[in-house]
Amino acid sequence: MRGTGKADVFVMLAHPVGHAKSPGIFNEIFEQKGLDSLMVPLSCRPEDFDTFWAGITAAENIRGVIISVPYKVPVFHKCAAAHDRAARVQSANSVRRQVDGTWYADNFDGVGFIEGLKAGGHQIAGKRILQVGAGGAGASLTYCLAEAGAAEIRLADLDKERAQRLASLVSRTFPSCRIEVGEPDPSGMDMAINATPSGLKPGDPLPMDVSKLTPEMTVVDIIMEPAETALLKAAKAIGCRIQPGRPMMDFQVEAMAEFFDIERKDRRNG
Repeated sequence: MRGTGKADVFVMLAHPVGHAKSPGIFNEIFEQKGLDSLMVPLSCRPEDFDTFWAGITAAENIRGVIISVPYKVPVFHKCAAAHDRAARVQSANSVRRQVDGTWYADNFDGVGFIEGLKAGGHQIAGKRILQVGAGGAGASLTYCLAEAGAAEIRLADLDKERAQRLASLVSRTFPSCRIEVGEPDPSGMDMAINATPSGLKPGDPLPMDVSKLTPEMTVVDIIMEPAETALLKAAKAIGCRIQPGRPMMDFQVEAMAEFFDIERKDRRNG
């Protein structure tokens, strides 16, 4: 039986939270494995975040939280410790409760993204990559692309100062990867990635200049719904290889499940 008084409770936090897929995915996993666990989608207004997080922390049976926009950075700063993946981007998309009641942060955006690309047969090492979006998820992607051996990354973001800060930080850690801040123009690139929310809603502008795409390029969108965004449709029509957002989520879920120790193999983490 699930949902008893002894259940492990997990939370999916976003604002808004209606688009979130994690609760459904995890609750299905809990059901399949016969686990007395559940994941609940929750939201709060940004101005109420501090009060909300105090309540989450006070609720002793909440073992972990998955975090999405706009709370990845605020939640990171509520944590007592973090994995390097989260610390280097100052952003968390998963936190678990430690034995002493404090929170430990990690970030699986880049992990899921890279594993999804590999599973799709897409090469990263030695490639020239346009990445549009240098926000929370985008920052994690940039680090992981550089770590995976990308030869060049062109970062494009509406906030050019944010993109420049990210480029400088990643270059310092991975000097062999050439990183520049530029326009959302895929000319000369092997791969073009949308790491922005543009495409979630009908009528959203395309995140990059699709007229510069060529058939030998790979185009990737981290958006999960719609499964085939306007960007991917345009790229497909040109003849590009495409990669949707769902594989990134699937590999993140695998990593998060281990991070949360959903099967209760080791309770030293809390």
